[in-house]
Amino acid sequence: MAVPLREVIGDVIRDARTSQGRTLREVSHSARVSLGYLSEVERGRKEASSELLSAICTALDVPLSRVLTDAGEKMASQERIATLTAVPHESGAPIDVNTKVVIPHPVAMAVA
Repeated sequence: MAVPLREVIGDVIRDARTSQGRTLREVSHSARVSLGYLSEVERGRKEASSELLSAICTALDVPLSRVLTDAGEKMASQERIATLTAVPHESGAPIDVNTKVVIPHPVAMAVA
């Protein structure tokens, strides 16, 4: 199953911030975004608008195109891994090995 884009973008933003040794507070102040909201974006809980992403990138002095390119490369890598770990089904379609199947317990039927 593909990781949501918002989570991948959040990872890229967090990586950029931490590689600069900056805190959430510093970046949120520079970007004029609440600390809580920036934290939610980094954790992939909130989908940031293009304007918000631009403000965060400006605060980090990282081009938005670099964040999007890095996110695209991470997603492509994850998709390649998912394709390699998929088990082919007899129909030819791959089955994701991470898919969980729940088989319910049989229920005794009353006979009237």
